[in-house]
Amino acid sequence: MAMATNTTKDANLAKVQDVDFSLRFGYSVKKLVEALGITRKIAKTAGTVLKVYKVTGELKDGSVAEGETIPLSEYKTTYEPIGEVRLAKFRKETTAEAISNKGYKQAVIDTDQKMLQDIQKGIRKTFFDCLATGTGVASGVGLQAALAQAWGQLQVLFEDDTIESAYMLNPLDIADYLATAQVSTQSAFGMTYIENFLGLGTVFLNSSVPKGKIYATAKENIVLYYIPVNGADLGEAFTFTSDDTGYIGVHHEADYTNLTADTVAVSGVGLFAENISGVVVSTIAAPAVTPVGE
Repeated sequence: MAMATNTTKDANLAKVQDVDFSLRFGYSVKKLVEALGITRKIAKTAGTVLKVYKVTGELKDGSVAEGETIPLSEYKTTYEPIGEVRLAKFRKETTAEAISNKGYKQAVIDTDQKMLQDIQKGIRKTFFDCLATGTGVASGVGLQAALAQAWGQLQVLFEDDTIESAYMLNPLDIADYLATAQVSTQSAFGMTYIENFLGLGTVFLNSSVPKGKIYATAKENIVLYYIPVNGADLGEAFTFTSDDTGYIGVHHEADYTNLTADTVAVSGVGLFAENISGVVVSTIAAPAVTPVGE
């Protein structure tokens, strides 16, 4: 007997799940891009080498006598490769028994959500690893002083530009302050953030940042590189569902040879500081302890 028209089939449900997965990821990245104020979103091809540059040099003393030769101040930029834009591939397989015992939502949809969170975590880690190599240095006793010193260093580094500052902190370093302060928090891409924190800029909180450290840079220094997974080349060979950003592609498919449901995701998203010399790593120093009896 022929199947009736408009019958809901397994493939229809998989397509809906594909769209939901890609839209959630794309929306999350969009929110992060907005929070970070990123204006440069650069589409790259796989294998493109990413580089950051450093500016070095010294300003010579300009106090020269009348008629004497003015000494030359020499500056140079050097580029350092930090890796390639790669297409990361992920796959999850769910058995028929798991779906039968736990239900489709718990076995497939909920585990898809955890997979999505882990993909985001990997992207955040790469970003924080990049910021950790910043050449600017600051420190201060306590959170507010360390933030203020990082802010001051950024004003020096970008003194010829109007910038908005961004700071990355471990949540444990700000928990005591938030316990008594009335602040409004928001979230994007698995990170909580606070706008205009202490009037210094936007603070992003994530446990990937080492406790006691602050990564600070200008929002204008952050670039989003990505491989469009909805591009023509990949589309010729594979069927992925993506949103208009092209940040991630997802495909759900049933494998009847072993009765499993596969979730396959591909993404090539990377956040980097273009000028590593414009990143300040500030240390939160503990206050000195006065010995008992003094």
